[in-house]
Order: sequence, then structure tokens, then C-alpha cells
Amino acid sequence: MPTAIEFDNISKLYRLGYVSGGTLTSDLQRWWQMSILGKEDPFLKVGSVNDRSKAADSDYVWALRDINFKVEQGDVVGIIGKNGAGKSTLLKLLSKVTGPTTGVIRAKGRIASLLEVGTGFNGEMTGRENIYLNGAVLGMTKKEIDSKIDEIIDFSGCERYIDTPVKRYSSGMTVRLGFAVAAHLEPEILVVDEVLAVGDAEFQKKAIGKMQDVSKGEGRTVLFVSHNMVSVRNLCKTGVVLDNGMVSFYGGIDEAIDLYMASTTTSHSFDEPISTMPRPEGCSGKIVFQSVEFLNKDNKPIIPQSGQFVRIQVAVEVTEDCPKSCISIDFMSQWDTMLMNFPSFITEGFMPLSKGRHLLNLDIERLPLTGGMYKLNLWADVDHVQADYLEAAARMEVVDDDYFHSGRIMNAPHIHGKIVLGDYHWSFL
Repeated sequence: MPTAIEFDNISKLYRLGYVSGGTLTSDLQRWWQMSILGKEDPFLKVGSVNDRSKAADSDYVWALRDINFKVEQGDVVGIIGKNGAGKSTLLKLLSKVTGPTTGVIRAKGRIASLLEVGTGFNGEMTGRENIYLNGAVLGMTKKEIDSKIDEIIDFSGCERYIDTPVKRYSSGMTVRLGFAVAAHLEPEILVVDEVLAVGDAEFQKKAIGKMQDVSKGEGRTVLFVSHNMVSVRNLCKTGVVLDNGMVSFYGGIDEAIDLYMASTTTSHSFDEPISTMPRPEGCSGKIVFQSVEFLNKDNKPIIPQSGQFVRIQVAVEVTEDCPKSCISIDFMSQWDTMLMNFPSFITEGFMPLSKGRHLLNLDIERLPLTGGMYKLNLWADVDHVQADYLEAAARMEVVDDDYFHSGRIMNAPHIHGKIVLGDYHWSFL
């Protein structure tokens, strides 16, 4: 496939607390060197890494640093990362809202951007007038816009207010109209930032469907920034993970999301180390639980997601040889209702554990839980005698994801509490 966008050694440097070089002389010198002579910014300095969690050690910060990747025509690329990672800055550079400090961006075709609520709109003009204004900015003729305007208005859902000044629109209505214009005026490249989060659920579904049509049916390129991993997974084929202004991963969207989710993992939420938690009376102590971790198939820490693989790794200390042992994990709701139980004996029979430390893996191919916080009980048995037992040994946070591969998640308002998901389908005769 031909290349639609190429980011070639792109960096963006900002000076904290300043909007210029500091003096008129320095601003003129910068303009002369960069705009007239085509040379590097004479005031360019080495800046600190864009880490918002740490105090600045320099007046300069790299919002983006050494960005290099290509986007194929027709690809849908999800750009993900923590707040402040540089996602919106990257899209603003592509949309020419601002320019890069170093490097070149090569893009083939017209670019339509939806970066912030109301971007490109004149608040004093009506919605209809803004459609023509945006179309003209994209280089379209009045005849071309006339052929699309009814479709744009219908998609936006703002027909009743289309001849009202945009300054009277709510933020959601403004996003609806802005997206409808950007998606229907046939740009070769569509750039969409987190603004879709402002719209309601019905509009988000329509918008994602339209972006899928734009990329798959019409062969246009989409760059999509969102913190909604369900939307990103359903829409995108390729993922770019930004971390402190640098690309930490570029590749398949599933791997990109897994890497991003792993980077957001904090220390496990235990009230105290498992090994020192009080045990009930009657435990033989032949097996003693030590720790619990949530991992992916590569044994890297993750935050579990609905419908995705999770490995629950339990470390145990065995004090003497145990030829007939069983381990079980109970999943409990926040109201202490048991939701699921996974005893090793049912699938594996008795497990022989020798004296020493062991790592035991419970692999769940598709985690059947909705998003939320759960408690895990741990239980160990040796030859039908309880060896160890811990209530609420660990707390597991689950993130909602597209369990049914339908583009929707099971978080409807009428569902109270946490539920177990299962594969099913409806048919109509």
C-alpha cells in the first residue's frame, strides 16, 4: 500500500512559561533564520523529557522527540498514551495548527481535523454557514458541498438548529456538526482527537461506524486518539503508543493496547503482603500463599480486560512434599458474592508439589467479567485437609472491553452490580 503519512524525525520543543523568544530582537532573529534562510532555530536548546509527573529541570521541554513512523493509505491508526504523552501535539503538527521544531511531515491529500470542540467554527455564523466555510477551507467548491449538505445535516442530528448561530450550540452539538463536516467532505486523511468523548453513546456509535466506512469502503486514512480502548480496538488496525513524547511501540492494535494497559499498572492493591496476612485456625501450613500477579501470555504485568486473556500467577511456599494438593481461586464481588470459582482439581486432578517455592498459573482465555473491582479468595488443600486460606487476598481491577466483538460493552444503566459474561446469541424467526 502507498504511504499516506510519514513522520520523519519529528520533534516539538516548547519553552515553559513563554510564548516568544523573550525579546523582539530574538523573535526577529528566529524568524529570519528559520523562515528566510531555512536554517535551524538559533535558540533551540536541549530540553528535558516530557514527563508531567516530575518537576521541570529546564525552561524547555520536548513535547515530542524523534518521532519516526509511516501510515499506509487506508489504515486506521490509534494513537494512545497517558495524558501529556504528546498525542494531541502530534495531531496538531499533522493538521498544521503548529509546526515541528525539527523534522518533516509528508502527507498526501487533504486533511480534515477534529481536534477540539468548535475547531474551525465561527460562533457568529450558523451551522449551515459553517459547513460551507469548512468545505471551502478544505478546497471544495460550492457545488460539491451542496451535494453533501443534506447528508451532513442528517448525520449530525442538528437539523432543528442548523440555521442557529453555532455559539448557541452545546458542546455535544458542536462536536456532532464538526465531525459530520469532517467525515463527509471527503478528505483523504481524517484526524480525530478525544472530542468524541463529548458526544452521547448514540453519536459515538455513529461516528465510529462512519470512520470504519471511511477507511474500509472509501480507502481513506484515519488517525484516532482516544482513551476508550473499546473504541480503539474496534476501529483501528494499527497502534502507536506514545510515552513522554516518544514512540514506545508501533504495530498491531492488540499488542499496542496490551502494552499501554501494562504501563498503567500500579502496584497491586493489597492491604498487606499476602505472606503475613492472618490465617484462620485449622490451616496445616503445608502450603502458604506468598503473592498474586496478573499477567499476559508473555508473563508481563497487565490490568485485566473483559474478554481478554489473563494469567493469574500465584506464588506458594510448600513446607513439605505434597503429592496430592489442590489450589482454588474464588472471584468475589465488592459485596462478597461469589461470582466464579476455579479449583485446580476439576481440570488437572491432584497436583504433586515438592518442598520449596512454586509458581502456579491460572490461565483464563477470555475473562468473563464486566469492568470494576473484584476480590480474590485463595484456598489450598493437601490430601483433603485445608493447608491455607485467605479471604480478599488480592483485589483485581477489570477494565471494560468488547467481550462480544460487537462494538458494545455490557455496562447498561439497568445492570446493577457486577455480572459474569457468557457467550450467547439471539435469533429471530
